[in-house]
Amino acid sequence: MTASDPLPNLDEAPLAGHGGRTETMVLAGFSSVEHALLIVIALLTIGAASLELYGVFVARTVALADILLMFLYTEVIGMIAVFYTGRGSPFVYPIFIAMTALARLIVLQGKDMAPENILFEAGAILLLSFAAVIIARAGRH
Repeated sequence: MTASDPLPNLDEAPLAGHGGRTETMVLAGFSSVEHALLIVIALLTIGAASLELYGVFVARTVALADILLMFLYTEVIGMIAVFYTGRGSPFVYPIFIAMTALARLIVLQGKDMAPENILFEAGAILLLSFAAVIIARAGRH
């Protein structure tokens, strides 16, 4: 390219974002932010689980809703572990969390809920379980 050329020649100019130093720095920055947020989420989840355990201890009773909430916390921690270790499909854990949350909703509002709503939520759990199986099997191949 010379000073008299009005437009740069794209064949001579390096393409931005294809292995350059800027791209590497941006990806490293996003990775650092992701790891920091995962640590914050883990700490908040452990704190929430501790508060739930304290509430159960003070009340001296364990309800099914408490157990399901502890499963939610456990699944969040498991999802964080999958992100850090790279083992397993990170897409399956949010599906498990959604299934547990729907089950908890059915348990908490089951008697006061319209029967068709319970069927809809049970159908959603079934649909999510099919999705989890499909994603898990697709990840093996």
